Amino acid sequence: MRFAARLAAVSLLAAVTTVGMGSAAHADRYRDDQWYLPFLRVAEAHAISQGEGVTVAVIDSGVEGKHPDLTGNVLKGFDTIVGGDGDGWGDDEGHGSSMAGLIAGHGHGAGNKDGVLGMAPKAKVLPIRISTAKGHGGGDAIAIGIDEAVKRGVKIISISESAPSADSSVLIKAVERAHAAGVLVLAAAGNQPKDFYVAAPGRYPGAVAVGAVDQQGTVAPVSVRGDEVQLVAPGVDITSTSRINTATNTQYRRSSGTSPATAITAGLAALVWSKYPQLTADEVLERMTRTAVDKGPAGRDRDYGFGLIDPVAALTAPAAAPSAPVIAPSIEVSLPEIPDLPDTRGAGSGLLLGVGLLVVLLIGGVLVVVAVVVFLVLRKRR
Repeated sequence: MRFAARLAAVSLLAAVTTVGMGSAAHADRYRDDQWYLPFLRVAEAHAISQGEGVTVAVIDSGVEGKHPDLTGNVLKGFDTIVGGDGDGWGDDEGHGSSMAGLIAGHGHGAGNKDGVLGMAPKAKVLPIRISTAKGHGGGDAIAIGIDEAVKRGVKIISISESAPSADSSVLIKAVERAHAAGVLVLAAAGNQPKDFYVAAPGRYPGAVAVGAVDQQGTVAPVSVRGDEVQLVAPGVDITSTSRINTATNTQYRRSSGTSPATAITAGLAALVWSKYPQLTADEVLERMTRTAVDKGPAGRDRDYGFGLIDPVAALTAPAAAPSAPVIAPSIEVSLPEIPDLPDTRGAGSGLLLGVGLLVVLLIGGVLVVVAVVVFLVLRKRR
């Protein structure tokens, strides 16, 4: 099922500051531009996990599957909107390709040291296209994309686009179904000033809203605040892959917003799930929130949620202690030994019979005496 394009129905949650930053021949500069790699100690995290065996669905504008930094990591996906290629490949905006690079980019060249390196370079991306440069499918298209991702068995869904401000029951139910199926749904919190509160589907139960921080780890001015925010990640001046523009020989871009922060967080989820495949979606999220660096007021808050993601801590922290069941202490009670009593039922029966006969004889004797006394009295009166 496909939806006709509806202009401005969905917003891309990244402000693009530079598009098409150069060709692959000079790609090493783009790796150097990825300030968030050392900031998050990604090299140390990659020594533990690289996301192998995990598939992340990217619900966005499609993915440039032929990009040299993504070759082999992009599966054949799905289009929910007319105008795509039918399999999620192809991206005339570049936004979806940028998110895919942050999740599963592996670079290129000698030792893959050039180009963009993603958070989980051995993970796979399932592209689900809900928009083109001509229009967007809206909340219903996102819902269809979520259901398709669940159907195809992904573990993680990354959504860096928002639905219209009005709540959609179709989208709400799709998020609920995904969560019930054990899928981790990560969604951008939204960008100011366009968004005033946490965007859909990030604000829906079952989804994880992600905010953005800058190079100092401070919540970015563009990042929407709200009670639904659970995690934050780098989201300012983020360099990543883009669509391949043969006319200008460009294939990289830099952007800011909660979109890249969401993709980076989805990449971390892939690292954790690859390292601990036995975990459930809720347990993966628990590990990420428990190990996040607390920012702002102590505890969870509207700006940072539980805090800034910490990949190394999320991969190395001990498992959460299970809640110990309350068991009542055992009490030993010593009871006195009770001796066996003899069976006296026969003796009791004989005794009862003897007493009965005695009573009958006594009553009979009394009656005889009374009769004699009465007879004598009557005789005397005569």
